[in-house]
Amino acid sequence: MRFEGTLTRWDDARGFGYLESTQGGEPIWVHIRAISGLDGRPRLGQRFSFEVEPGQQGKKRAARVTPLRSSAPPPRARRSEAAAFGTASLFVLPAFVVLALAVAYVWRPPFWLGWLYLGASLAAFASYAVDKSAAERQAWRVRESTLHGLSLIGGWPGALLAQQLLRHKTVKREFRTMFWLTVALNVTAFVAGSVWLARQNAG
Repeated sequence: MRFEGTLTRWDDARGFGYLESTQGGEPIWVHIRAISGLDGRPRLGQRFSFEVEPGQQGKKRAARVTPLRSSAPPPRARRSEAAAFGTASLFVLPAFVVLALAVAYVWRPPFWLGWLYLGASLAAFASYAVDKSAAERQAWRVRESTLHGLSLIGGWPGALLAQQLLRHKTVKREFRTMFWLTVALNVTAFVAGSVWLARQNAG
């Protein structure tokens, strides 16, 4: 059975990358040797037709990969999407620092919350690094639910930094949507919890 997908990551020096199928699911590992009929080197955003076969340790890999005509999405669209995500990432962390300082000044939440955010962020960053390394080696991956869980309890600043610095988990739309949902839920819980604790202490 053949599938169609987009090349979302590519390491030209090592000659491999990942294809994201139009049918969803985890990205499929692809090696340059599996691609035929290619004019030049593979490029991000290029679309391919491929089959899937078992690889090392039972992990899936793309086989008999061929490029699709007129497959590359418009460069402007790719730049717009990347710019939008980059802009959001650029302003969210400073905005949260300002919000946290304001909440701390008005409602004085417990000091251990800061350590919770720091610890969860370090754990999230490490988990993203482990997951990216595992993806490149076709090894056992970190569950997406684990990554989202760390973000939800306060590790989203570390996760956001990992996404930008490691260039990991920045393409899959479903994952990004869920990630930003965990950010919104965590920030809402942080503010609401701080207000509730302040009222409890005042009472």
